[in-house]
Amino acid sequence: MGTKTRRNAFVDTDFCVACGCCVKVCPLGAISVPDGIAARVDFGRCVGCGRCARECPASVISIQEVRE
Repeated sequence: MGTKTRRNAFVDTDFCVACGCCVKVCPLGAISVPDGIAARVDFGRCVGCGRCARECPASVISIQEVRE
């Protein structure tokens, strides 16, 4: 049996400036900026398309493979 992998966006919250650019481009609404502090990814909705990472002006979002 093989191990399944999927892609998810991860935010380095130490450096996120909570600008909301990622929220605007996420096609599945998987990113929010609660309390205006830092972006947060809903891993259940995220498909790892990378749009948020490309849009982030601070370059603090990465797309990584995760084993399920």
